[in-house]
Amino acid sequence: MNSPIIQLLVLAGIAVFLILRLKNVLGTREGFEQPPAQVPSGRKRPEFEVIEGGPDPDIADHTDGMPEAAEALAKMKAAEPSFGVSDFLGGARGAYEMILIGFERGEMADIKPFLDDDVYASFAEVVEMRAKQGLTVEAEFVGIREMSLADATFDDENGIGEVSVKFIGEMTSVVRDNAGEIVEGDAKKVKRQKDIWTFARKMGSDDPNWQLVATGE
Repeated sequence: MNSPIIQLLVLAGIAVFLILRLKNVLGTREGFEQPPAQVPSGRKRPEFEVIEGGPDPDIADHTDGMPEAAEALAKMKAAEPSFGVSDFLGGARGAYEMILIGFERGEMADIKPFLDDDVYASFAEVVEMRAKQGLTVEAEFVGIREMSLADATFDDENGIGEVSVKFIGEMTSVVRDNAGEIVEGDAKKVKRQKDIWTFARKMGSDDPNWQLVATGE
């Protein structure tokens, strides 16, 4: 076989190879494409409105079925762009453990900065009553079994944001009398604690700390 024929066969093989590679990269166009829209003469092709952003996943992930809470959180973000719902919930998790154990152990000075005046007064009254009765509490935090955002509100006038969080925590605790005898609880038994706590803060303020303003179940 002479040289020109060999060259033609080689070139043909290369061409077939390139065609196959292009099909693999670009794909084929079969059956799923709509034909180009026909624009009537004398009319311009309509322009499509581009909606920037869309749902904020940081809010949407925590507010399914709670449109009012989602709106409130969006206002908080507008007032303070660095605010993040997921970040807040991470902080709330730590605050729940710290405040709950601080209250159980009567260590009110450690948690006072994180409580508003009414909540602090309520907690302090219980701690004082226990002290008068000669009771002490030994508590250990086991962990948080469940946590979710329960509600959120934003006051447009004063810029105060409030976020309610549902906690299901687990802990052990015993109450001892003056003689050191256990009068309530079991140090080996884990009990489940259900709470809905509401934290508040003026959005955009220099103070980064949220305060616990209400407790419930």
